[in-house]
Amino acid sequence: MEPRSGPTPITLSAKEQAQLGLWSGEAHGSTVALRAHIVLCAARGMTHREIAAQLGCTAQTVGKWRARFAAQRLAGLTDAPRSGAPRTISDAVVAAVLAKTLHEPPPDATRWSSRRLAQELGLSQRAVLRIWRTFDL
Repeated sequence: MEPRSGPTPITLSAKEQAQLGLWSGEAHGSTVALRAHIVLCAARGMTHREIAAQLGCTAQTVGKWRARFAAQRLAGLTDAPRSGAPRTISDAVVAAVLAKTLHEPPPDATRWSSRRLAQELGLSQRAVLRIWRTFDL
C-alpha cells in the first residue's frame, strides 16, 4: 500500500488573491464566498480539519474545493451548468407576473386568480403557479 500524499499546496497569484478576496466578502451564506474562504485558508497552509472547523463545514467539502481550485483555478469555484431543460420563461416574464400580482389588482376583483393572470399574460396557469410558489405568493 502506497503512503497517502498530503493535499496539493495552494499558491495564489496577486490577481487570484484579489478575486478571492472579493468573493469571500459576498453575502453571508454564499456558496462562492465559502469556496473562496476555503482556498484562502488553504493558501495560508491550514489543514482541511482546521479550515473545516473555522468555517463550519466538513473536511470533505474543504478537500473537494481545494482540489477543484488546484485543477481549474478560479473557474473551478463557480457553479457548473446544470443538466435539464433550459428555462423557457424569461426574467422579464417573471417580473411581469410579480408586478401584476403585487401592484395591479384585476379591474373587478381584489386579487388575481392563477387562471385569469395566465390568460392576461399569455402564459399557462402552471407557469403562473410555479412563479407564485417560487416567490411564496
